[in-house]
Amino acid sequence: MKVANLPFQINDIIEMDATRIAKEIRANNLTSVAATTAYIEHIQKVNPHIHALVEERFELALQEAKDKDEERAITEDTPLYGVPISIKESFHVKGMKTTGGLVNRKDLIQNTDADVVKLLKKAGAIILGKTNTPALCFCQETNNKLYGRTNNPYDVNRTAGGSSGGEGALLSVGGAAVGLGSDIGGSIRFPSHFNGVVGFKPGKFQVSHQGHFPPTTVPLQERMLGIGPIGKSVRDIELIYKLIAQKVPKQQSLTSYTFEFLPNDIPLPLHNVTKKMLYQVKNMLATSFTVKDNIPPFMDETAEIWQEIMSIDVNTIQRMALSHDKTTTLLKEFTKEKLYQNSQTHAYLLWALIGAKLFSPSSKRIHDITAYLKNGDEYIDAYLARRILVFPYTIQVLPYTVRCMKRFFP
Repeated sequence: MKVANLPFQINDIIEMDATRIAKEIRANNLTSVAATTAYIEHIQKVNPHIHALVEERFELALQEAKDKDEERAITEDTPLYGVPISIKESFHVKGMKTTGGLVNRKDLIQNTDADVVKLLKKAGAIILGKTNTPALCFCQETNNKLYGRTNNPYDVNRTAGGSSGGEGALLSVGGAAVGLGSDIGGSIRFPSHFNGVVGFKPGKFQVSHQGHFPPTTVPLQERMLGIGPIGKSVRDIELIYKLIAQKVPKQQSLTSYTFEFLPNDIPLPLHNVTKKMLYQVKNMLATSFTVKDNIPPFMDETAEIWQEIMSIDVNTIQRMALSHDKTTTLLKEFTKEKLYQNSQTHAYLLWALIGAKLFSPSSKRIHDITAYLKNGDEYIDAYLARRILVFPYTIQVLPYTVRCMKRFFP
């Protein structure tokens, strides 16, 4: 089907990234209504199979698109003018729900936008809807009791990853031009990898967390949470990051940097295809840059400290998860769910909270971690001043897993 009076097929539109759509709208080659309509029709076709979008605002989006086409108020400050985008469910959007996948929050309508949502709207973006997450974003499988499971578009029997799994899956099938996710332990990176799209987690304190649910109330957790874009192209990721970052990074030449890879003799749980791709990347970089093998500092400690930090104030998350029944316990709910599947709380979240209880650090340990990270930050800042690390995110979990097995099964 061809869009009336426009040189594009609908399939052409849904394959465009945000940068291209914005360019065509500016050039009067494409209307915002046509772009928005194309994405809505495509979502209606594919979403029943992948279950990525869990709340839509199609009627409002089309009206906003119509208004933008009539106003044509395009400026340098509106690089996303008329571009249809998606938003992870965990961000407040005025007039929409922010449930965290909890049944007891199913009727909570927000009356304000998250800071990042305000910035994207200001840049001219049109929000099509919100995408699925695991309950309270506390898992790397996107499934919850309120909305159900999101499926991988390449194989609906496989995982879309999490916690930004709805974003990864929707963008993978061309359900939006670009999207927004959040990441505290792989929640942008995992689903981007699983669904074949591009994702970016910014460094600490680079993007405002205001309006994200669940909120980060623990300083050590706040430093780990990153709000970032998910999209179809690297140029889109750069564009969105510049819009939402509190301080836009300066352009730098990489000629003086060393690219570091892990030594080949480290046993990594990687598929041969992944190993081959890493080898190809390494060889390609070696033609223009200095490349070396090295084990980065603190690699063995990183994942365990992350788990301890995520276990601080676990009681707050537990109260959110069990707020439907203040007399119950994690173990009771988990048993109820596994035996009868009739708890209001998903087994993934219950199991994660039980695990977090096991790692909940003492006040002294929190103090020690804080001091350790303060010293480590100074060292890492100096270490990364002229280095770029290239290795799979999940490999840091391997030595940690071995130690956990020894800890609980000596």
